[in-house]
Amino acid sequence: MNIVIRKELLPGDDERIREVLESSGYFQAREIDVALELVQEALKKGDESGYYFMTAREKSRLTGYICYGPIPMTLNRWDIYWIAVDDRLRGRGIGGMLLEQTEDHIRTLGGRKTYIETSSSMLYAPTRRFHEKQGYILEAVQKDYYDDGDDRCLYVKVL
Repeated sequence: MNIVIRKELLPGDDERIREVLESSGYFQAREIDVALELVQEALKKGDESGYYFMTAREKSRLTGYICYGPIPMTLNRWDIYWIAVDDRLRGRGIGGMLLEQTEDHIRTLGGRKTYIETSSSMLYAPTRRFHEKQGYILEAVQKDYYDDGDDRCLYVKVL
């Protein structure tokens, strides 16, 4: 598998990103709509949108992506908003590659900490394990954030 990481979105990536998000089984339609709004914003405005993207590609086909950006009104703090890999390719290190290169890029931009949030539901147990494997520490849990019994888990990593 020859994966190339790119720091840009290309026209047409929005449809492939939709397919990747749908393949995962993790995201509801409204969540996918929000993710695609960020893609459209970045395609129109570039870095001025406040959203940065990296894509993983195999033979020019988008296989995964990550969306991140500086947290407004903070100093050197960044959010990782979205990370997703085509379900057929999950477990091959693509997500880790995307996250590692994103963290390197954030460092070059002066970033000192990154934050990732996810759900406490059992569906997201593999996601939480992934974050922990990548060196993220569970810093806070907000009870019943997404819904009754579905907490928000906030992970942090010092770069």
